[in-house]
Amino acid sequence: MSAPSTVLVTGGAGFIGSHACVELLDHGYELIVVDDFSNSTPEAFARVERIAGRFVGAVYELDICDRHALSAVFDRHCVDAVVHFAARKSLGPSAQKPVAYYDTNVGGTTTLLRAMHEHGVHQLVFSSSCSVYGEAGPGALDESTPARPTNPYAISKWICEQILSDVCRHRPEYTVMCLRYFNPAGAHPSGLLGEDPRGEPDNLMPYLAQVAVGRRERLRVFGTDYPTRDGTAIRDYIHVMDTVEAHRVALDHLADAPGMHIFNLGLGKGSSVLEVVDAFSRASGRTIPYEAAPRRPGDVTELVADATAVARAWAWHPTRDLDDMCRDAWRFQRHNPNGYTGSARRTKGGHG
Repeated sequence: MSAPSTVLVTGGAGFIGSHACVELLDHGYELIVVDDFSNSTPEAFARVERIAGRFVGAVYELDICDRHALSAVFDRHCVDAVVHFAARKSLGPSAQKPVAYYDTNVGGTTTLLRAMHEHGVHQLVFSSSCSVYGEAGPGALDESTPARPTNPYAISKWICEQILSDVCRHRPEYTVMCLRYFNPAGAHPSGLLGEDPRGEPDNLMPYLAQVAVGRRERLRVFGTDYPTRDGTAIRDYIHVMDTVEAHRVALDHLADAPGMHIFNLGLGKGSSVLEVVDAFSRASGRTIPYEAAPRRPGDVTELVADATAVARAWAWHPTRDLDDMCRDAWRFQRHNPNGYTGSARRTKGGHG
């Protein structure tokens, strides 16, 4: 079985999806992309093409849960493999809209699997999350750590993993690379492509960037009473360019063996919220004002990766650190103070 050459990317206009498009185009893949643009913009593809010097190919605006629209894409194109990013991805809002998260994340995945099966496509790289580990305690977590998801987003990813594992168990022609990201951050080093969420950012680093550039007044740090070195939650951050490089390497390894393969993606080093604030202040040369706020439901104390399994399997490991992430995220925000399109209002509030 040869490595795939034509890849369907779901959620390809999003933060990780758009960077993955650059990585795959740079390595000769032909792309078909689907996205509903609910938290992204088609402008991302103009940036992708400018960086890669190649056209993305076919782009379809559709809901991943729309079985007929998705099947029509497979009807029109000969797809070798799928990289599946399309999902609702915010921890906090998932507690307010659990059914919507299950509809999109679980229903969208089963709709995709049905379309793949009907068109003879059996290779998938799946975007999962370290959030499936939940409150697993201190120390690095490997792939054998029991799942204890604590919010609907994390539960939806865990359910998807169970579905994919069961499909592989009953249908031996399937190969699934399940990548559990820890906390992707940063931006493309060109400054053209980065994280540009609609509305208030749900992730720490884009919020820091918007505070630094003057779009928002201050960061709210959710929880300063965790049992950690400075009282704030600890996460393992991984550069988005390392994250998408791992997806490209995963495509290269789909031919290794059938079945379900699960890998953590992280640096293996945790950083607290306040440590990220300090790192971003250094990168931007600006003081980041912040205020303490109560913990959010479903947040956990610490999530740090043991990523030795992917290093052993693929001889691959991340090469960029937190300072690189902050530098690149700030470059993107500085060059795009209002994001890809539109204007921004100065607001209060925050995330951290």
